[in-house]
Amino acid sequence: MADTLFSSSVCDKQLAKILHQILKQGNTTAVVGVYDGISAALAKEAGFQALYLSGAALSASMALPDLGLITMEEVLRAARIIIRASSLPLIVDCDTGYGEALNVMRLVREFEDAGVAAIQIEDQILPKKCGHLNDKRLLAAEDMCLKIAAAKRAANNIMICARTDAGQVSLDEAIERANRYAAAGADFIFVEALRSRSDMVRVRKEVRAPLLANMTEFGQTPQTDLIEWGKIGYELVIYPVSALRIAAKSMQGFYQSLNASGHARGSLEGMMNREELYKIIRYFEFEEMDQSIVQSRIPIVNTE
Repeated sequence: MADTLFSSSVCDKQLAKILHQILKQGNTTAVVGVYDGISAALAKEAGFQALYLSGAALSASMALPDLGLITMEEVLRAARIIIRASSLPLIVDCDTGYGEALNVMRLVREFEDAGVAAIQIEDQILPKKCGHLNDKRLLAAEDMCLKIAAAKRAANNIMICARTDAGQVSLDEAIERANRYAAAGADFIFVEALRSRSDMVRVRKEVRAPLLANMTEFGQTPQTDLIEWGKIGYELVIYPVSALRIAAKSMQGFYQSLNASGHARGSLEGMMNREELYKIIRYFEFEEMDQSIVQSRIPIVNTE
């Protein structure tokens, strides 16, 4: 029991293999965004097969903007917590890779050792921006290919997702880069900020690699059902910040209500009760394990 309570119940090397199988199964899979242990556990309970750690969501959970301000160690720590809490394949948004080719190689080794199934790196330069904002600055395609090649050289099991933000220049440029990144070794491709269904279809027809789609809210991509993404032919669809938006809006309302009324009675129906919370965090399983541990006894010292 201890192994499954304090660490992932699935061998770390198997998580990348599971994600690879998901990509190859021919279906379109929803990959929900999580940012801490409780969100990961709840996503698993809901039945999701894989998870996504968004840099935007993690930054927001730290009350920071998504401008490349968080560090590799902060992201790595969050990834370890999520994998321990869920035992599910995790795709981690690693922004621009926290540096150049050698930095990316270290990144791969650290995240693979933590059990991450895939890392995602993008072709922006710092300060990077949310993919749905304007005036993003792009890395030269040749330099991005070097990062991808370096990542693949360092990888044993972990998969590499390459994101391009070149759609702000033109869809032609984004598709050209996507195919170059796939040729450089990326296992799957993320073309960010698609503006229409026709763009989605064209990317699927012309990019020669498995595809990840971003179904974020309040962005440039029209809200599209998972079934429709499947009809077009995308393998993965992420919902990167949705859960954090829901949680933040709920907390905002609760704090304002509590401050105004001086009590929480009106919010009880919207709360997870003690039994529900304890089930998610496996409280009684930990308690049972604690009670099973033999209590140590201090030896009686013979002073004669």
